[in-house]
Amino acid sequence: MIIIMRPDATERQVNSIVDKLKAHGFGVHLSKGVERTVIGAIGDKSSIELESLQMMPGVSEIVPIRKPYKLVSREFKKEDTIVSLSAEVKVGAGQKILIIAGPCSVEGEKQIIEIAELVKAAGANALRGGAFKPRTSPYAFQGLGETGLKYLAAASKKTDLPIVTEVMDTRDVALVAKYADMLQVGARNMQNFNLLKEVGKTKKPILLKRGPGSTIKDLLMSAEYILSEGNNQVVLCERGIKTFEDSTRNTLDLNAVPVIKKWSHLPVVVDPSHGTGEWDLVPAMAKAAIAAGADGLAIEVHQKPEAALSDGAQSLKPDTFAQLIKELRLVAKAVGREL
Repeated sequence: MIIIMRPDATERQVNSIVDKLKAHGFGVHLSKGVERTVIGAIGDKSSIELESLQMMPGVSEIVPIRKPYKLVSREFKKEDTIVSLSAEVKVGAGQKILIIAGPCSVEGEKQIIEIAELVKAAGANALRGGAFKPRTSPYAFQGLGETGLKYLAAASKKTDLPIVTEVMDTRDVALVAKYADMLQVGARNMQNFNLLKEVGKTKKPILLKRGPGSTIKDLLMSAEYILSEGNNQVVLCERGIKTFEDSTRNTLDLNAVPVIKKWSHLPVVVDPSHGTGEWDLVPAMAKAAIAAGADGLAIEVHQKPEAALSDGAQSLKPDTFAQLIKELRLVAKAVGREL
């Protein structure tokens, strides 16, 4: 349930409600908006008399949350959440569209610094690159680990681009958080609940990717795990789902963008690289994603896709990426956004 406080409610009145809820075993989450403070209470409603809460000073109304995902729902928070990757780079609530770009894998220091400079010059405002790589085959390139994180940090230092990189294991969360500005939970780990709880304990922004066989509700429930641990800096990512269609790597579900925005206050980005698996389809889907209302894009870019150690077939060359950014600016302007 949520307790909506009166606009003139004092901090003391809010604290009194919080203390009472905690005394009855509720998990409590505060959301302070411009016009009102909302207290989210997660727990057994039968353990407390709602009428006694309603009568407490400062309370405007008590509203039950019907959705199984509580904290990520529009019922809990009507205002769009803004997630900050850095002081300058933010995503959500009509902010400048976030462009996360870079290679699938960090392959070397020179490679990642060079691509960081190229994507920044083209218009990207965040750098992606995998240091830990989940691969279908145990014999495929698994990433450079902490060495790759250090290379990302060097590229970030040179370009001032915040780093977005994947964490795969609960044991690596602290290590990745030491270097990254945003932790990515990949599609394969979307329902790794121990990992979700662990990243939820950090103060880092989280990019949560939708699993290939997961519904939008599944994605929102996974986000709920992160928020329930106290971290509300979560960005959801649509990156394609598995369907009977086999002409592309995945089926990019652009319906997810407006649906998520209707159901949740969290920002949404789209990954057309994994969504299609083919570089020449990425520009069209990237433009469609912006038109659909996405708050950002995650696009794979590599100097030599034909020689990439992973996902070269879906990676744009730097000049193609630069041209795409020019075209995306036109689409963004047409829908009242800025890139």
